[in-house]
Amino acid sequence: MDFIELVKAAVFGIVEGITEWLPISSTGHMLLLNQFLTMNVSKDFWNMFLVVIQLGAILAVCVMFFHRLNPFSPSKSRGEKRDTWLLWAKTIVACIPAAVIGIPIDDWMEANLGSPFVIAAALIVYGIAFIVIETVRERRADRALEETRGGRHFSAAPSGQLTRSELADADARVQTLEELDWKTAIGIGLFQVLSIVPGTSRSGSTIIGGLILGCKRTVVAEFTFFLAIPVMVGASGLRLVKFFLAGNALAGTEAAILGVGCLVAFVVSLVVIKFLMEFVRRHDFKPFGWYRIVLGVAVIAWFALH
Repeated sequence: MDFIELVKAAVFGIVEGITEWLPISSTGHMLLLNQFLTMNVSKDFWNMFLVVIQLGAILAVCVMFFHRLNPFSPSKSRGEKRDTWLLWAKTIVACIPAAVIGIPIDDWMEANLGSPFVIAAALIVYGIAFIVIETVRERRADRALEETRGGRHFSAAPSGQLTRSELADADARVQTLEELDWKTAIGIGLFQVLSIVPGTSRSGSTIIGGLILGCKRTVVAEFTFFLAIPVMVGASGLRLVKFFLAGNALAGTEAAILGVGCLVAFVVSLVVIKFLMEFVRRHDFKPFGWYRIVLGVAVIAWFALH
């Protein structure tokens, strides 16, 4: 067994665990990393690995939100169990657009839109979108605060009061997952379709959709986590079926590589999910927007020069 390949798999697991949940595109980062750190595996295995490694990240969501997602929990009241079933129903329905549109063109997207320049363009465009959307929300919050304080600007607010980003969240239409109606859930699901373009980010597209549709940041972040469960399980299952139908088999080394990648992605995801939920309680998504723009420009410059 090649130890170096296992180390590479661990590095990919770290990148997957970090970028899957932050709105900066996990697939884009994995494809870019592959330009500099290539594993010694077959093309079929690599294409399968790129998707199935996400199961490790998904397991982290299931572990961290087990109580919230478990409709059979004996500690939940009848009303809470009903709300959990409704949450699952909204999650499944919101995933339908991505399945209907994404599955038929999966092979075409893989063959034609995996170039560094496509990834860079998506990183930049959606980075700008994050900054614009958050700026609009905060200016709206500024105006609302000026009205309630008789023209006093928000920046003059004494220490201990809400920040602009927190005030923008307080003004959101959807404050809890229980308030997330069917129309909004499906709308977020439609935004998720945008993530079929590498570099867009599945979490990024759903978070942008949720913000536009009036959701609080923590609400859309959590719903994004839950949307990932059926999407990634389905995508991984589809990729595994394609892998085996093509006559492939998981040899000892490849099975170990996949296992290491998934395990590392799981552990790292536990940390990243906790970080993101704490971060968005007091901050907006602008830092991720700026990161996307800087990375996109760097990618274009690197590949243009090399």
